[in-house]
Amino acid sequence: MTNTTNNKKWDLEERTARFGENVILFCKKVPRGPITDPLITQLVKAGTSVGANYCEADDAESKKDFKHKIGIVKKESRESKHFIRMIIVAAPILEEEGKPLWQEAKELNLIFNSIYKKVK
Repeated sequence: MTNTTNNKKWDLEERTARFGENVILFCKKVPRGPITDPLITQLVKAGTSVGANYCEADDAESKKDFKHKIGIVKKESRESKHFIRMIIVAAPILEEEGKPLWQEAKELNLIFNSIYKKVK
């Protein structure tokens, strides 16, 4: 997993991009099979869309558009957390590596929940 430096911790564009990169790296280590393949696909889609949708929100055309797009980021980060958990159940050997990724998904979800609630 790539470390986030303190000065980059609050740069959400960088942080969400790093999260997506780390999701990809994590998924490359998951043993392939009929149970894990769909989970890998779902996690890659959700985990990489966090950053993409954050960029879209950052370029929103109105407050309403921003809130809608941040809502998507919020949902995708929560979904990422779910699929990380499912992969850990399917491939317990990755539990230690998956824990910090799950924690980052949780933190991102809390951040975007907070942003979403503050937008009027």
